[in-house]
Amino acid sequence: MPSSFANYEQHDATGLAQLVRSGEVSPTQLVEAAIERIDAHNPKLNAVVHRSFERARAQAQTPDQLPDGPFRGVPFLLKDLKALDAGQPSSNGSRLWADRRATGDDELVRRFKAAGLIICGRTNTPELGILGVTEPELFGPTRNPWNTARTPGGSSGGAGAAVAAGMVPAAHASDGGGSIRIPASNCGLVGLKPTRHRVPVMEPTGSWGDLAGAHVLTRSVRDSAGLLDCIAGPRRGVAEQLPGPEESFMAQLERAPERLRVALCTRALLATDTHPECVQAAEDAAKLCAELGHEVVEATPSFDRAALTRAYLMMVCCGTASAIRVYEAERGKPARASELEPKTWLLRIIGESVSAGEYIEQLALIQRAAIELSAFFVDHDVMITPTLAQPALKVGEIATTALERNAARVFRTAPIKRVMLQLLDQLAADPLAPTPNTQLFNMTGQPAISLPLHWDTDGLPMGVQFVGRLGEEALLLRLAAQLEHAKPWSLRRPAL
Repeated sequence: MPSSFANYEQHDATGLAQLVRSGEVSPTQLVEAAIERIDAHNPKLNAVVHRSFERARAQAQTPDQLPDGPFRGVPFLLKDLKALDAGQPSSNGSRLWADRRATGDDELVRRFKAAGLIICGRTNTPELGILGVTEPELFGPTRNPWNTARTPGGSSGGAGAAVAAGMVPAAHASDGGGSIRIPASNCGLVGLKPTRHRVPVMEPTGSWGDLAGAHVLTRSVRDSAGLLDCIAGPRRGVAEQLPGPEESFMAQLERAPERLRVALCTRALLATDTHPECVQAAEDAAKLCAELGHEVVEATPSFDRAALTRAYLMMVCCGTASAIRVYEAERGKPARASELEPKTWLLRIIGESVSAGEYIEQLALIQRAAIELSAFFVDHDVMITPTLAQPALKVGEIATTALERNAARVFRTAPIKRVMLQLLDQLAADPLAPTPNTQLFNMTGQPAISLPLHWDTDGLPMGVQFVGRLGEEALLLRLAAQLEHAKPWSLRRPAL
């Protein structure tokens, strides 16, 4: 057998696993193919920031010791945000955590390993996964394989770039405000954010008010479904549980969805403007749904945009402060401003200024909005929006502001509450403007998937978001498989 598999990039993870099971290729060949492609493409993309090649090779060379899961022998990458992997770095894109190594696996990583995946390394992420671009000071920016002047998005930008470039067929990703769906849109991939609590949350090192979930980025719908089968289910010690589907998510792809009531919304949900190409992407997807027999109407749910935007950002600020506090307790000394990026330090200051009462008030506002929004999904099975409101940003387009650089001084010389509210409004007007359509469904907990159904006039992929009711990932995946069959995207690859 050759040392690696020449046709590696032509197969998704499910296809590669089938080849391993049939004996046509070995895990060693697949791992060597992944390493070759990481070595070839990573210098210009900066997607993989930690490598575990020797461990991966050792596991591949002893396949009888690999778990006999459905993805046995398939190369995989973990996002370098939590996702604790015993003996490996866990830097969260931050100087504060740069020297930390995990002492054990967290539950999600155990499930990935039980599926038979071979972990080859960890992917780049913004500090603490905060931004919708992947440009941490610790590792530098990740670039989009479709156009290296552009961002792959964030916070799972390293994962998105790695899968789009063919380094691995699938990679771990997490999503606290769009961090699976944003890079899926920018990189031409499938990105499903499951229903809240469908997948075990990452190890608790600070909370974003229960906004975050985890899954993967893939090139095919069947990989997204098959990997969800591997990692879905409650973690030990969690009382709140979702009922599982009657059959596996993968098996459900064999049936087309019934005629659905689809709502098209092209208005930016937590901002004001949407680029015409993004609107066109959603409208074309809606037309395709109608051609497939679904009922499509234009409809927009009603909610208090300004209040929810501020509530979301307050959750992020408090979660950032909490994560830093947890690490300070672990190492027994306070964090210094020089160990964190200015924006992160600013969010920490804001989060520390929020009282328990204010936090609960904002959390209650989010919960009420989720209940109110559920009424919209009584009349509609699925909602379509542009995943993003703008094409992929240029690398470096979101710059550090003077206010962020001077946060500590500003807060010493001004009433903290007034400045805090001004800053929340500024944050809403800046980083959320390109990505205003994803955060709402982290707040409601609903499943949402971005599909690569459109490429703009510059040849950049542009995703379309499909949102379902709580617990209805299976319906979204069935619709996604139907759209993938009608308008396949697997042959479109970046020219690297």
